[in-house]
Amino acid sequence: MKRPVQALLLVLSGLGLLHVTVLSDVYLRYVKEGMHPLLVASGLVLLLLGSAEGWSAYRSWALGTSDSPGDHGNHDDHDSEDTAGDDDRDAGGGHGAGSRHGHGHDHSRPPRAAWLLFLPALSLLLYAPPALGAYTAAREAPKPLGVQKEFDPLPATSPLPITLGDFTRRVRQDEERAVEGRTVLMAGFVTPDGDGWYLTRLILNCCAADAQSVRVRMYGVPAPKADTWVAVTGTWHHAGTLGTDSAEVALDARTMREIAKPSNGYTDAVPLLPAP
Repeated sequence: MKRPVQALLLVLSGLGLLHVTVLSDVYLRYVKEGMHPLLVASGLVLLLLGSAEGWSAYRSWALGTSDSPGDHGNHDDHDSEDTAGDDDRDAGGGHGAGSRHGHGHDHSRPPRAAWLLFLPALSLLLYAPPALGAYTAAREAPKPLGVQKEFDPLPATSPLPITLGDFTRRVRQDEERAVEGRTVLMAGFVTPDGDGWYLTRLILNCCAADAQSVRVRMYGVPAPKADTWVAVTGTWHHAGTLGTDSAEVALDARTMREIAKPSNGYTDAVPLLPAP
């Protein structure tokens, strides 16, 4: 891969990173929000390196000292001289073929697969892959929740805004059974499961590759289309013993409405919106 092409690859990669971090929030589809400064810095570094490499390649070409287009004739002349020298050595009984192989010139081209490096750079500029959703959540085991012995008292608000993770912990670990009979409000995206569905959130530790799901089974309302973001109100679905591992993490939904997808969908946030 010639120097101008290498420079172009660096520039496109830098522009792609800056496009998804500075000009939009697309980067939140792939990494946590805290990675933003590092991604911006990486984009700037790639852009500067590509520009410097491109300028250096241009200067070398202008001075006639580079491998840029237009130098092939020089290479051909050089190869001719090498061949002639080898022929002379052959005529003199030398090891021409062996000398040619050991001459140190490697005119082989890089593997064609190297051009595939342009695909991720161009995808960030032209078509960024979508965020993870129901397809991933249906195939990932739910995120294991840490043991919590003490819980803060719940406010008297009704419906009570609560995260999926907090609801899960209270259903299975809160011996005070604070959620029993309480109408709660949760938000997430739809993950179909057979005849039913889950209200789901995906949580990142670092990036989309380590995403884990938090989900609550829904009863009482038909399943919307997969990946639809909804806000749901309801009460705990009586199945098992509340406050123990036998309790099903499920909700008897009373109302449901579609909501806009948040800019950062990889957080298990309390819904800051009115009840449906």
